[in-house]
Amino acid sequence: MKPAESLYHLVWSSRPLMQRAEALVDRHLAGTGLTVRMRAVLEILERDGDLTVPDLGHRLEIQRQYVQVMVNEVIAVGYARKRNNPRHKSSPLISLSAAGNDLIRGVLARERAVVARMAKALDPGDVETAMAVVSRLLDLLDDEIGREP
Repeated sequence: MKPAESLYHLVWSSRPLMQRAEALVDRHLAGTGLTVRMRAVLEILERDGDLTVPDLGHRLEIQRQYVQVMVNEVIAVGYARKRNNPRHKSSPLISLSAAGNDLIRGVLARERAVVARMAKALDPGDVETAMAVVSRLLDLLDDEIGREP
């Protein structure tokens, strides 16, 4: 297979890879009351601390309006709360509640155990190479997006 053809297949295999990863995450969320999208919000808040909805959207690389729906869901079940933002009155900070913090830490610990188990089946050098390729490919895709058609 030519390099360009291999790259084409690599790019398009990312979708089934993410679908399978999401299916596994969803399976491990059973009984937690979390959806995959709620989990994503909690993960970012656990990692980065209090954020505004636009900041969450930037980190998740999705539109603010969609993130607002996700944030409303985690607030409605008590896993996060709104706090006053001293830097921006109309954009509150979203923070984890104690229950949300405990829940996401448990979820992340279970996920890390699964990843550690899968990592045993892979060569560490191959994983590093794959990460380097994906990182460079993301940069190249950003460059292409910025080009005029």
